[in-house]
Amino acid sequence: MRHRMPAVAGGVAALTLLTATGAHAEGRGDIRVTNTVVNRGSNVIIGVAKTVRYPIAITVKDDSGVKKITDLSTFNRSNGYGFITWDGDSSCVKKSATTSVCTGTMTVDPGWIADSDDIDSNKVAGVWQVNATVKANDGDYWISDDIAEYKVKRASKLTTDATPEPVAKGARLTINGKLSRADWEDLKYHGFTGQDVRLQYRPAGAAHYSTVKTVRTGDAGKLTTKVTVTSAGSWRWYFPGTTTTARIVSAGDAVTLK
Repeated sequence: MRHRMPAVAGGVAALTLLTATGAHAEGRGDIRVTNTVVNRGSNVIIGVAKTVRYPIAITVKDDSGVKKITDLSTFNRSNGYGFITWDGDSSCVKKSATTSVCTGTMTVDPGWIADSDDIDSNKVAGVWQVNATVKANDGDYWISDDIAEYKVKRASKLTTDATPEPVAKGARLTINGKLSRADWEDLKYHGFTGQDVRLQYRPAGAAHYSTVKTVRTGDAGKLTTKVTVTSAGSWRWYFPGTTTTARIVSAGDAVTLK
């Protein structure tokens, strides 16, 4: 469904309007939102089955003290669609006489997504914004538009299969894989084509992987390349992600020498 800004209550005498870069807010009194953190600073990743819940923590300041969040919504910044809901509850932790951090929990069940809009739901992945209304103990309130931006991404999967195993030193090793991502329309994973994925190697006994080459996914998200083996070790694929699709690292495939 499309997001609509909450209506301002009628009959309020002292109404303040503010236009700031990338944001609009209005309300009454000296209450203000000073900071907003979504999902503890991490992207929100949504797959095809598991219900996802995450916090939005809003720092609010008012001279009488902070009461609660009265409205909280989030949606795609470019097209206005959103499928993530707020349960209506918030908890406020007092930091000083005038400042509190109020947190609301957002929820999405992937099964809801396709019915929440009239477009391809996958287009709702990307940069989202947060709108909120907060209230003070003295009745002051503040309706804030675009108080935070963050990314809602489609979950991804990545596999690795190195053959033959074991392999002779100096021989050629074929490393296959597949990159796929969640489709929010049919709730299945489909291959993600045309993406640059890094092949990484860690020698046996070493602590870290290093990138050997970059390979682009082909049909159905398939990956394949050949390398010359110089030592035993583990191979994996690494996809750094996009604005709409989550970063993913495959499990390593350990290859021994004959």
